[in-house]
Amino acid sequence: MSEADPTLGTVSPEERAHRRRLARSTAVFGAATALSRVLGLVREMIAAPTFGAAGKINAFTVAFQIPNLVRALVADTALSGAFVPVFSELLEKGERLRAWRVASTIFWLVLLITTGLTAVFILIAPLIVELFGTPGGSFDLAVGLSRLLFPIVVMLALSGIIVGILNAYDHFTVPALTPVAWNLVIILGLVLGVPAASSEDTQLYIYAGSIVLATLVQLLLPVPWLRGLDGRLRIALDWRDPAVRRFFVLMLPVTLTLGLINVSTLIGTLFASRLIDPDLAPRAIDLAFRLYMLPQGIFSVAVATVLFPTMARQAARGDMGGFGRTVDTGVRQIGFLLIPAGLVSAVLAEPIIRLLYQRGEFAPDQTPVVAGALAAFSVGLVFNGWMLLLNRAFYGLRMNWIPTLVALGNLVLNVALFFALYKVGVWGLPLATSLSNLAGALALAILMWRHVGGVDTGATLVALGRIIVASTAASGLAVLVWWGVDAEVGRSVLGQLLSVGLGLGVGTVRPRSSEACGGVPVWRAAAALGRRASLWPSSQPASRSRRSWAGFSTDSAVTVRDSVRSCGAAPIASASSASIRA
Repeated sequence: MSEADPTLGTVSPEERAHRRRLARSTAVFGAATALSRVLGLVREMIAAPTFGAAGKINAFTVAFQIPNLVRALVADTALSGAFVPVFSELLEKGERLRAWRVASTIFWLVLLITTGLTAVFILIAPLIVELFGTPGGSFDLAVGLSRLLFPIVVMLALSGIIVGILNAYDHFTVPALTPVAWNLVIILGLVLGVPAASSEDTQLYIYAGSIVLATLVQLLLPVPWLRGLDGRLRIALDWRDPAVRRFFVLMLPVTLTLGLINVSTLIGTLFASRLIDPDLAPRAIDLAFRLYMLPQGIFSVAVATVLFPTMARQAARGDMGGFGRTVDTGVRQIGFLLIPAGLVSAVLAEPIIRLLYQRGEFAPDQTPVVAGALAAFSVGLVFNGWMLLLNRAFYGLRMNWIPTLVALGNLVLNVALFFALYKVGVWGLPLATSLSNLAGALALAILMWRHVGGVDTGATLVALGRIIVASTAASGLAVLVWWGVDAEVGRSVLGQLLSVGLGLGVGTVRPRSSEACGGVPVWRAAAALGRRASLWPSSQPASRSRRSWAGFSTDSAVTVRDSVRSCGAAPIASASSASIRA
């Protein structure tokens, strides 16, 4: 028997159970993603002192970005962004056997296509690397490393299909843990393999080989969990099925969107290598970018990944009211989490870089260069998170060309900003990226608002305004705390841990009334916001709501939910009249 909720209306037991699973998935996915990002940070803390930011490591940076661009075009997110809506729709219609036949066909077609592309790019690698001049002072090293790294394209393409299947069944835990294994394998390569090498070139080849091996582990790890589903991948090439053709039609704009984004990154690397400093700028920007992606991966990737299958199903069954509330919830949650993260990482960029990287081959004069890039990237942190979510929302609506056109405009703007800002130094290129992300997020938000009605945009803006004010004040206080403690305890490792740790702590602590606007972990904010947005209400009666799930007490979620109201999130629940406008 269904229960009535004064804010959510009547909800069936099945729907309550499904929403509770989503809440648990968000919690687990967020925790696993956080672990993966922390290990990624450990990986970079090992690699940075080992190779520094200057010299031949820049050849590795360029070599890795070339197959990474191809991967973005034909693998990973590009595949899952087109695959999940098609596969989910067939499952939603009850066509299980056909869904698995389509998945099998796509799997084998993708294997054939990406293998062919990889072979071609291995052959033409010298022509591509030549565009970047002599990165790190060694053209041949850059070519050899790029050839070694190209097979990751095939493995990540197949991984995208497997992860897409698991996500369509609301299985997020194992896919979230695969990057953990990826990072662990690379860390082992850096700790055990690299020190045994006799030359820097050999060390870099071991580093690249560790990435290839780690990607193979990432591909194979989730495979056993496919056996627990109601179908299996088989040898099939039913390419005439309309669903297969629809997948490739949907994939084209997704591929172009991600390709344009990564082309922009590659053009930035070209500017850094050709026009700024080929022996420092590419690696400095890359180190800053990886650190900047830490909160991005923990928060916005977790939110967008977990909400995407829900948005796809809501769009498939025409539940535009629920779709609009899901998007609004995601926008608020990402804002609540990334605005304070971006501000505090910008104002404490140099102490953070000094603590994490400055030792071994990473010289003190490299710290300000990387810190400047990190601060510039941090300006656009929340905008990049919103773009990720809104792109997924349009994919769920099958309006895949909208993100593509926005990405095209972003590419043009980004290149223009590269030309305008590269002369100011290394940090000018990340700042150009941040400004173009701002423009892209604004464009996507306006276009989404035109297609989805009934969401209280004013309340969302008020909520985000409050968190900007609170985070700005907290970030200013964080600088004062760091400065005072740094002056007293000095810059030993323990001293830096204390000063930076206290600064970051002050920058992220919020008054109780604004906890839900950024001062709580992602799993609590997800649960609270989801329940207010009628996504994940508790499946327990009120008298039993004190039970815990996923290791966290629901009392905490209720507290955060009440705090969300003070940030303007309460009107989400009243947005039940949301609809698509032509």
